[in-house]
Amino acid sequence: MDILWGLLTLPYAPVRGVTAVVKVIAREAESQQYNPVNVRRELEELDRAAAAGEITPQTRDLAQQRVLERLTAPTGDPGRTPPRRAATAGRRRSPVRRRTGGRRGEHGGRGS
Repeated sequence: MDILWGLLTLPYAPVRGVTAVVKVIAREAESQQYNPVNVRRELEELDRAAAAGEITPQTRDLAQQRVLERLTAPTGDPGRTPPRRAATAGRRRSPVRRRTGGRRGEHGGRGS
């Protein structure tokens, strides 16, 4: 059966290969983004640019805040740390689900 399945899905092999490569690249990009050495380098570059007059102190503070938010934002996925604003932007609240079945006042769960 495995041989037959392999033959039938052979045309999709390039797609599976590209998907695997994209996953490896994404994982490496995330590890570089949260690497303490790279974060420190980014913060030092901001300080250098502010000292040289290339950016204003307010711009430096905002950029530093973005870097720190990237590191301290709560995670929904163990391998990913999205920025706070991007994680909740444009998201609508889901409607409240009501229990169906049973009579009014019955909970059907604990304590019944």
